[in-house]
Amino acid sequence: MARAIMIQGAGSNVGKSMFVAGLARALVRRGLSVRPFKPQNMSNNAAITSDGGEIGRAQALQARAAGVEPHTDMNPVLLKPETNTGAQVIVQGRRFGTQLARDFGQKKPSLMPYVLESFQRLCTQADIVLIEGAGSPAEVNLRKGDIANMGFAEAADVPVVLLGDIDRGGVIAQIVGTQTVLDAPDAARICAFAINKFRGDVSLFDDGLQFTVERTGWPTLGVLPWFNEAWKLPAEDVMDISSAGSGNLKIAVPHLSRISNFDDLDPLSAEPGVSVQIVPPGHPLPADAALVLLPGSKSTIADLEFFRAQGWDIDLQAHVRRGGHVLGICGGYQMLGREIHDPDGLEGPAGSVAGLGLLDVTTVMKPQKRLALTQATYLPSGDLVDGYEIHLGHTDGPDCQRAWLQVQDQPHGAASANGRVRGCYLHGLFSADGFRRAFLAELGLESRLSYDASVEDTLDALADHMEAHLDIDLLLSLAREPRYSSP
Repeated sequence: MARAIMIQGAGSNVGKSMFVAGLARALVRRGLSVRPFKPQNMSNNAAITSDGGEIGRAQALQARAAGVEPHTDMNPVLLKPETNTGAQVIVQGRRFGTQLARDFGQKKPSLMPYVLESFQRLCTQADIVLIEGAGSPAEVNLRKGDIANMGFAEAADVPVVLLGDIDRGGVIAQIVGTQTVLDAPDAARICAFAINKFRGDVSLFDDGLQFTVERTGWPTLGVLPWFNEAWKLPAEDVMDISSAGSGNLKIAVPHLSRISNFDDLDPLSAEPGVSVQIVPPGHPLPADAALVLLPGSKSTIADLEFFRAQGWDIDLQAHVRRGGHVLGICGGYQMLGREIHDPDGLEGPAGSVAGLGLLDVTTVMKPQKRLALTQATYLPSGDLVDGYEIHLGHTDGPDCQRAWLQVQDQPHGAASANGRVRGCYLHGLFSADGFRRAFLAELGLESRLSYDASVEDTLDALADHMEAHLDIDLLLSLAREPRYSSP
């Protein structure tokens, strides 16, 4: 049976996902077999696993850091927001239903058996399981029925390391305050703390660190300085990519309200000659963009309305008239067509809406979601692409006769007559060096980046960084076998 330890945050976005990824790579290099685990995640940036389900993309990166294939057990509950008050609930990789936030709060305890079942399976496969919490245990109003933080830690009886973020300020209050608001049994589960994202001379925080140790009674794993290469790793939040790069080739990406599966942007933001500009609502699409990339969306029809409300449809038409290029992926592909039909009301009231009309195709929404790892060939260059599909709906029309991808001997995607507007359902295109180089060459840029090698090098550098600044030996000594009842 594996040992386990849980990393919880003293606040949201303190860097738990990257902390676990770096720790996973460090422990693998020490000769341990590692599995990442996050009981509950909320993200529209999903990854498709080898067993054909969905998990949060952060857990896919952590699996990569651990040198194993992503599996649905690594993130048994995934919430994918569809509206401001409701989300699609994915359980062990499959759609479980759609629930309002207030209803989910009442029903989430019923998901604990699935969470523990997945966790138990992982514990049979590794020397150590690294568990990532969600948000913060200091949100004590969410403690009842919790499956993401202390609720899970109690159910599995695992020790907890509390991670604070000094970059946002008030890190002493984050750590000490968390101890203060937790119930005594929950606070007792915390066995150590660590400080993340320090900029400058770490010794300047020596007194603050000592105060926190004395005030809480918890030992510290140390202070982790800011990791300058973090931007090279796939991002879970689109705002982590915002306006990345400073190259001359500008790629504009409208920030849709339900943007999803935007990992297509990670390799582009890593290109030295590319500037990826995430365009926030209320701002025009930049006139000097070489490419406008319409990303995936969790709610295509609602985001199409949102797109028009920003005036981006007018900007996009002007971009095309100027000779600019357009690429739509998944939901963005559907938006580029003439019409979207939703006869079953899968995304709202049943009916049809007009698309942007830049591709002569029509999409019909269908209840069955397509989830697939897919290999394709980029027809103009013959380069292979390993990607994935995750979508509702089928798209067809005259412009599909100008398919620019081939999937299992079948044409895929659509293009306008002049080839400047293209769309497809395949995510992960730009991770393939050959495709990305061929595509960017069409826009006038020579690419020499080896993206996958860059990610691997960055994970190794992150592991080196953590080994240099944290007491990983102490962390390993604190990990222990979970003690729980079978679900």
